Amino acid sequence: MIRRWLVGTAVVLLAACGPARAPHADIDPMAAASHPRVVSTDTLAAWQTRGPVVLVDIRTDVFAYLRGHLPGAVYLNTETLRASRGGIPTQLLDAPAYAALFSRIGLPFDRPLVVYSAGETHNIDATFLAWLLAGFGHRKVYLLDGGYFKWQLELRPLVREYPRLAETAFPAAPFQPEQASLEDVQGALLRGDAILVDARPPDQFAGQAGAQMRRGHIPGAISHYWQDDLTREGFGFVWKQPGELRAAYQAQGITPDKSIIAYCNSATEASHVHFALRYLLGYPRVRVYVGSWTEWAERKELPVEVGAGRG
Repeated sequence: MIRRWLVGTAVVLLAACGPARAPHADIDPMAAASHPRVVSTDTLAAWQTRGPVVLVDIRTDVFAYLRGHLPGAVYLNTETLRASRGGIPTQLLDAPAYAALFSRIGLPFDRPLVVYSAGETHNIDATFLAWLLAGFGHRKVYLLDGGYFKWQLELRPLVREYPRLAETAFPAAPFQPEQASLEDVQGALLRGDAILVDARPPDQFAGQAGAQMRRGHIPGAISHYWQDDLTREGFGFVWKQPGELRAAYQAQGITPDKSIIAYCNSATEASHVHFALRYLLGYPRVRVYVGSWTEWAERKELPVEVGAGRG
């Protein structure tokens, strides 16, 4: 086990953080749910005292995993979850490919899974995996609030040993992620029967930054940067309380009576907005445009807007 220590100013900074928010309500990990849920570091630590918990470390850097990870965490890189299709990068795999991958690394379908990423900067990786698992109908998926960063700063146990997880038989069907196609987005623009939410940073929405062939956003989209759904707690970032989230979305006209399509550059940031709306706020009709701006910007016949727009 990694020795946990803080010296000098780090101790002072920790002491200055002030009291944490009240912990999440206690959750029964074996109870099935209709959608993924958030679990606090306190609750996860309590679960681990009762027995092993299967965790998925989906941080971008495998070497960070090798230096230390939560007990019981198996490593999975986000980029193993998608590939080019028809030349378009970062598209979803087929259901059998996901089932084979999840089976190989030992993910159970009938037991709780806790997914975590680094923290605020890559919370999108964890929500993306949670979105995929929900597409298979997995009913015991949990997202660690604050991720690895918060767990580490609270001086909780970290290990370097790999978990010895036996292969499982993860089902390949049904696989029905809540996704939207390019045609769905075009239809929504034509009919006006859905609103588009752009989860990218504001400078990309405005057309001032971006790696794609064209910069800007899909006409009529609302800018809602995914990191705005998080709030600082100590050194890390956790989800805002539901009331605060709801007020922020509704102030932008993003209300539960509407059909919503979230997009970003490659579906990961959009999965964060989807998690907030669908799983934390209970919005009934939220989809992720998987092709996102990477697909839209390359299609020169499709319209593009620039500027701050709606936000």
